[in-house]
Amino acid sequence: MADFSIESGNVYEAISVISKRANQLSIKLKEELNDRLAEFASTVDNLEEVFENREQIEVSKHYERMPKPTSLAIEEFLEGKLHYTTPDPVEMPLARELF
Repeated sequence: MADFSIESGNVYEAISVISKRANQLSIKLKEELNDRLAEFASTVDNLEEVFENREQIEVSKHYERMPKPTSLAIEEFLEGKLHYTTPDPVEMPLARELF
């Protein structure tokens, strides 16, 4: 946890950034998987379907073996690959009303 606060100075801010990046990675991986599995979609049952199912299973297993998006996001954050900015509270109109 101490490593998270080194760059931002705030553990909660770091976790928020990591969480948002993990969501981005998750959406990207899910889209990739759906695109690859869409290649196997067929409306006709035939003998080739058994072979295609094997390929489909291999594709699914490949994505299951990949590191989880949260792990990838943490790694990117700790390596300094994530760049983010936080808005100044004075610039945000809602923040002025609250303070």
